[in-house]
Order: sequence, then C-alpha cells, then structure tokens
Amino acid sequence: MTREILRVGAPSLSRVAAKVDDVNDSAVRRDAADLRAALTAFREAHGFGRAIAAPQIDIDRRMIALAVPGWPEVIVNPEIVWTSDERVTLWDDCMCFPETLVRVARYASISVRCIDLSGEVLMKAKLPLAEAELLQHEIDHLDGKLSFDRAVGENAVVPRSVFEADRATFARQVDYFPQP
Repeated sequence: MTREILRVGAPSLSRVAAKVDDVNDSAVRRDAADLRAALTAFREAHGFGRAIAAPQIDIDRRMIALAVPGWPEVIVNPEIVWTSDERVTLWDDCMCFPETLVRVARYASISVRCIDLSGEVLMKAKLPLAEAELLQHEIDHLDGKLSFDRAVGENAVVPRSVFEADRATFARQVDYFPQP
C-alpha cells in the first residue's frame, strides 16, 4: 500500500516519533514496506528523493527509508552520535513541500548509529556531506522538525520555480550546492 506524503501543517509532522522496540514485529515490517513504497512512488513521480522518514507518511516510528548506495533500505532508531565543528549552508528541499526550498545550516559531517531490519547495529562514522545533510534532514523529521525550523538568513524560503529559473544566483548564496 502506498500512503500519501503529508503536507506542511499536518499535526503529525511536529510530533517526536516513537522508538521501535522490535524490528521483527509484523506491524513494524508492514510500516517499513509502506515507507519503501512511498519513497519509490515519490521518486517516480518527482524525479528526486533520496530518503523518507516514517512521520512523513503518518507512521509514528523512528524509521527512515533510503535510496542511497551503501545503506540498508530502511534504518531504525537512528541517532546522531558525533557532529563536526564545521557547518555549511545549503538549499534544502522536502517531500512535504516539493514546490519550495529552504536555506538551512547543517553540520558538514555527522556519525550515525542505527539498526537495520535484521536487528544489526550499524555505525556510519564521519559521513560525507551529501549523506550527512540528508540524514540530518530525515532525523529532524523523526524529532518533529522541518526545514522551516532551521531556516537561516534573509529570504530563506524560495519557490522552486524561482529557484530553478536562476540556479546560479541561489548557488552563490550557500556553501554547498550539489549538481542535479
């Protein structure tokens, strides 16, 4: 079953997600399958999306589905256990508001501890910037935060149509600007 991705303003997006106690629970497995399906459907419809947190489809669990090489399809109970001193600004987009970008500041690198659906504990240390910013965004969702809560600077919220029309100008306004 593919669940709809919630839009900004949905009350569940501002709640802290519940810890998963048993990855073998049948309800957890169903929710993980729904999470993977939602990520796949979004990627097919919009052409972007590397990850999705369970609260984005109204699942109250600390789970993230990923489409990132070297990562499991779903991680459970992720926690940031180290942050770099360096921070960078970037334009953040989100499935909950795909028509908008928000300038945010994030740590340049983090280390994350989580478990996969087999119950194995994983430690991903000193992540490269692209993965670090992604995981920070998704873990924010698990903690009831959106990019708007992290907005920095003037004119930090931009319609995607305006952004796409002048990418070079917006690239100069941040430290990190990945190519499409």
